[in-house]
Amino acid sequence: MIAVGLGFKASIAAIVVGQLFISIPMTLHGYIGAKLHIPFPVLARSSFGFYFSYFAIVSRVILACFWFGIQTTTGGNCVREMIKAIWPSFASFPNHLPASSGATSQSMLCYFIYWSIQFPFLLVHPSKIRYLFILKSILTPICGISLMAWAFHRTGGGPIFSNPPTLSGSAAAWQWLTGLNSVLGQWSTLAINIGDFTRYARGPREQYVQPFVIPLAFTFIAFMGISVTSASKIIYGEYYWDPLQIIALWGNSPGERAARFWCAFSFTLATLGTNIAANSISAGNDFNALLPRYLNIRRGSILCSIIGGWVLVPWYILANATRFLGFAGGYTVFLAPIAGVMSSDFYLVKRRKVSVPAMYRPTSIYSYWHGINWRALVAMLVGCIPCFPGFLHNIEPSIGGKSVTYMFSISWLYGYFITAAVYWTLSTLFPDTRSLLDAMIYDDDDTIPDHESIEGVGSDGSPEKRDESTPKAAEAGF
Repeated sequence: MIAVGLGFKASIAAIVVGQLFISIPMTLHGYIGAKLHIPFPVLARSSFGFYFSYFAIVSRVILACFWFGIQTTTGGNCVREMIKAIWPSFASFPNHLPASSGATSQSMLCYFIYWSIQFPFLLVHPSKIRYLFILKSILTPICGISLMAWAFHRTGGGPIFSNPPTLSGSAAAWQWLTGLNSVLGQWSTLAINIGDFTRYARGPREQYVQPFVIPLAFTFIAFMGISVTSASKIIYGEYYWDPLQIIALWGNSPGERAARFWCAFSFTLATLGTNIAANSISAGNDFNALLPRYLNIRRGSILCSIIGGWVLVPWYILANATRFLGFAGGYTVFLAPIAGVMSSDFYLVKRRKVSVPAMYRPTSIYSYWHGINWRALVAMLVGCIPCFPGFLHNIEPSIGGKSVTYMFSISWLYGYFITAAVYWTLSTLFPDTRSLLDAMIYDDDDTIPDHESIEGVGSDGSPEKRDESTPKAAEAGF
């Protein structure tokens, strides 16, 4: 945001507001996952219908594979900086690949090393590698704070905050909304499938802190990033939003090499944890829902690593395919309405009273009309169509004029809240009485009051009791 003309304060304000908004669906959907212990693909069936839910699932799995590859490319770059810190001569590693490949022999070697290190972690259940996530949660913030301290030391601190904005008036206002939309879009995928992770929680109470923790934690991370990016302009003469680009500019003195290795190692852990938690597990759940007879969550994660890591050639995408990056960046046009339907359906329409067993059957109360909930379809169209021209413009700037970017600048806010309102209105005027229950149904032979806890449900729909140390229900199907 600073690079396109917004000031430091305006950028931070956009991030704070964005995190406050995104914490709403994250908390709402995180509660559902922790309460029912079901993943996003299963929950989507109750909102969209058994077959229409595949649209939401496919939308999510495409991005999961895409971002898996992008994160793996970033991890390969981290490995490159670590090797250069140990052996500076690696910077002159000979290249035998053509420029059209979008990669060099050096970058491909580092990419393969990182992918090979990452792959075994996909075979292990997340609960068994919790110490990796603990280490990541300790080292990465320390690294970020250290980089911020370095930025303040090199610049004296003051110039970072006094960098004047280059935009004013309506141009600044629309750019601020665009920045807000990018913050919301960054977390849109997690907002709809956070249940893939909260299903491992012991209960829903852990979700109540998210509206407070998410804005504080994410804003602090963004503050560090904006500080370092602003400092790069003062130190190097241009903005570097990627910290790896900054540490690559450091010298080869023993202290600088040690600092480069430390930062690159911390970022390697960060990308590894992100790919395992946010991408491979999500894709594994989605592939499991699409092909349950052949793929469990582990096999789905492996498939994601192959598709995202190699089939999509992510290094080429980053080097050349700006249109595809525009497509991925603007995909919030579809994700925000999906989140709006899910929130409205569970809390406003069904009032937290759903049947878990019915979500696993093609012909059940959630089959609606031939497996399609037409209310969700209409609401999705209302939420998507006005912003779609801006989405196309984001991919190909020659499509449409500047006017289409205005609606796209508020696509998440419009898509989430308007879709939720339209869905609730249609469900109120034309209710599907079969799916409106008086109590939550956990098992075919058991109906429990809404206030009681649910022990869990396996990926095949069978109830399983949870062990107090590890939620076995969430582990089923992995």
